[in-house]
Amino acid sequence: MKYNFDQIIDRKGTNALKTDALEPRYGNPDLIPLWVADMDFLSPPAVTEAIIERAKHGIFGYTCPSQAYYDSIINWVNKKHDWKIAQEWLTFIPGIVKGIAFVIDCFTTKEDKVIIQPPVYHPFRIIPTLHHRPVADNPLILESGQYRMDLEGLKKMIDPSCKVLILCNPHNPGGRVWTRQELVDIAEICYDNNILIISDEIHSDLAFTPYKHIPFASVSEKAAQNSITFMAPSKTFNIAGIVSSYSIIPNKDLRDRFNAYLSSSELEEGHIFAYLAAQAVYEHGDEWLAEAKDYIWKNITFVDEYLKENIPQIKVMMPQASFLVWLDCKGLGLRQKELVSLFVKDAKLALNDGTMFGQGGEGYMRLNVGTPLANIRKALDNLKKAIDSKQIG
Repeated sequence: MKYNFDQIIDRKGTNALKTDALEPRYGNPDLIPLWVADMDFLSPPAVTEAIIERAKHGIFGYTCPSQAYYDSIINWVNKKHDWKIAQEWLTFIPGIVKGIAFVIDCFTTKEDKVIIQPPVYHPFRIIPTLHHRPVADNPLILESGQYRMDLEGLKKMIDPSCKVLILCNPHNPGGRVWTRQELVDIAEICYDNNILIISDEIHSDLAFTPYKHIPFASVSEKAAQNSITFMAPSKTFNIAGIVSSYSIIPNKDLRDRFNAYLSSSELEEGHIFAYLAAQAVYEHGDEWLAEAKDYIWKNITFVDEYLKENIPQIKVMMPQASFLVWLDCKGLGLRQKELVSLFVKDAKLALNDGTMFGQGGEGYMRLNVGTPLANIRKALDNLKKAIDSKQIG
């Protein structure tokens, strides 16, 4: 490999959420941090080089996006996802979770329901709830070791107050890459019932062969005309702290309404390094990404093989995308509180508690494998020792 993903980099003391929030979140600053979804790898050199070169200029005034910035997104989405988008469809947003909040505030009232499909990324529930919108669950169905959408259940639960459905595409925490037919079907249901779809596609660039991410809005005209897509290079290239997300909205009426909402508070204006970093990785990050995905997949395979050999009570839901691994720990026979205590207090590991992802999350933990293999090996050894010492399972 050209890039060294085995390099151990100490992130403590850099205000990294992953390390410096361990004590307030978990009660121990010395846990192995395998929770929040950023990676412990150096970002592509192109990012650092572009930022340093721009910083040498010495003036950091008001900034506008360049044509090269727009072109880099358009070319990337076309090359990676076979979706030809127009420049006018694009708008900067200051983070995808914030974008979800903006859509809910812009397009719904407090009487309108927001549909989610748990277990799913927890802000999908938190954000509507904080905006005093009722949340309606349409739980995923676990079948043959993978999740699928309950489309018949969705049809039955819809009522006139349902106005928005938040789609996790690919899925977090399960790692599913939805098929074209699944996306077509949910597009039909929501279009026919006047339910706007927010498609969170932040993990779209991290699908593993043979799976291929399909942008929701690309599957049909109904999908295109009834959706707002959010993408970002942040998970892909480990630049979440730079914040360089964007919306893609083919429907002019939706786009004009959403963009008017953003511009009323200047929320559509990015900072100087947001534009710069996105352009740099989209133009020069291909080789880094290919190697990163290979390394991540080897980590996933290592976890699966280690658990099968040493802790068979825990099973991996093999992800089709991303560096997040959904661990089925029900074989340990522990209540959720006991399970979390096993990981945190006994094994000295910080993972995400499965119940934070909602219905269907009990008995699960989410593991971030976007880290050097040595960290993964040490974490699993810790876990095995903890389980053996307590004679669990």
